[in-house]
Amino acid sequence: MPEGDTVWQAAARLHGALAGKVLTRSDLRVPKYATADLTGRSVLDVTPRGKHLLTRVEGGLTLHSHLRMDGSWKIYAHDQRWTGGPGHQIRAILGTHDRTAVGYRLPVLELLRTSEEQRVVGHLGPDLLGPGWDPDQALANLLADPARPLGEALLDQRNLAGIGNVYKSELCFLLGVTPWLPIGALPADRAAKLAPLAQRLLEANRDHPVRSTTGRRGQDLFVYGRARRPCLRCGTPVRVADQGDGSRERPTYWCPHCQQGPAPAPGSPQTRRVRRSPTD
Repeated sequence: MPEGDTVWQAAARLHGALAGKVLTRSDLRVPKYATADLTGRSVLDVTPRGKHLLTRVEGGLTLHSHLRMDGSWKIYAHDQRWTGGPGHQIRAILGTHDRTAVGYRLPVLELLRTSEEQRVVGHLGPDLLGPGWDPDQALANLLADPARPLGEALLDQRNLAGIGNVYKSELCFLLGVTPWLPIGALPADRAAKLAPLAQRLLEANRDHPVRSTTGRRGQDLFVYGRARRPCLRCGTPVRVADQGDGSRERPTYWCPHCQQGPAPAPGSPQTRRVRRSPTD
């Protein structure tokens, strides 16, 4: 599931494969840009911004992509078979003399002037893995709506950029509160730890393919994906429910013993509409 750390890794792979090289192949498979041709232009850099990827090319152009739930960029050598999915799922191909980057299932793909990047990322809050990370501003953004549930506030990229369902659940566990607790009710000492803790978690995982918040091999996450399994701290079965307005799946995991605050009752509509993953 792409979150700030995995997007950072994707940007690093793309940058290593494409930056400083001339594009010999360009194929953007979305109707608006089907005739756009980037061949002959050098790739300048690939930069992550929260969950967004900005591929900047010579001539003042940026290819903006967002992975959301299922998107991915794969890098292949010229003699390597593409294995990221069927051909109809390919949305972008960027090739150089020795590498080809293939974008699969990209829900967002647009070509814009580099000078207009703020149009697509200017709404984001402080980037947890960016050079301008500002924990004080991130906390101020989160507390601006004190009645909002903590989990929903963490997912709002306008507050701070890079957190998804996994880190939302893990952060709430580490803070000892449920994701449904109004953020204004978060004790002051825990509120002060929130933004620095989030940044430390993502930074610790940005260079590792297997995400871990526990430091335990084979037990990488405290609650996410562990529905009905024993809590790693107290042994109580971990619970899962949906959070939000139901417009998209927001599976949320928590320990009813270790985390204090409101939560959906067993058998409620939120718990019934969550689809369990094979790892649950």
